Amino acid sequence: MIFTLNNVNTVANNYLAQLRDKSVQNDRSRFRNNVERIGELLAYEISKTFTYAPRVVHTPLDTTEVSVVQDEVVLIGILRAAVPMLNGFVRIFTEAEIGFIGAYRVESSGSDEETKEEIKVNLEYSAAPDLEGKTVIVIDPMLATGKSMVEAISTLAKNGSPVNWHIASIIASPEGVDYVQKGLNDHNVKMWTGALDERLDANSYIVPGLGDAGDLSYGIKLP
Repeated sequence: MIFTLNNVNTVANNYLAQLRDKSVQNDRSRFRNNVERIGELLAYEISKTFTYAPRVVHTPLDTTEVSVVQDEVVLIGILRAAVPMLNGFVRIFTEAEIGFIGAYRVESSGSDEETKEEIKVNLEYSAAPDLEGKTVIVIDPMLATGKSMVEAISTLAKNGSPVNWHIASIIASPEGVDYVQKGLNDHNVKMWTGALDERLDANSYIVPGLGDAGDLSYGIKLP
């Protein structure tokens, strides 16, 4: 399953347009705020799949019954680009546990096509709570090749067996979605994204995409 936020015309399209617009991207604060907003909207959509149970609430005048979330939510951000988006999720799931994965890709030398085929992912940092029986949402704004996501979830699975896996991104590529579906077929993962773009280019960047979400949020990092 993949849910795409911009399949329906909502205010989310305004945020996506600003995130993509290179004339707006030089305002880092605005970029981060829009990333957070997309995170909030995707969190709301994901919450529709949760399990709910009635709870009696005492108001100043009477009592009323409200259906409240029963899922124990764990949010996992893939560093560093996921941090603003993670903040949006935290605003919605205020009681969630939080973990982090540090991942980066290593590109080999060679022709463009060879480089595309030989991109590898290194995971050098993992900090996550017990995932047994939890609902886990792994957050990364750009789902490009899908390799870092597959590696991250394969690593996280050592912390227990969640009842549900969700992947949340702002922009995804068809190649990344396909890779995740094949690589995580045994995990019954649901994917949620702001937009599903056209393709990856020869360097495995999403087209039309928006650029490097981490650099746009925080500035260009040293190699």
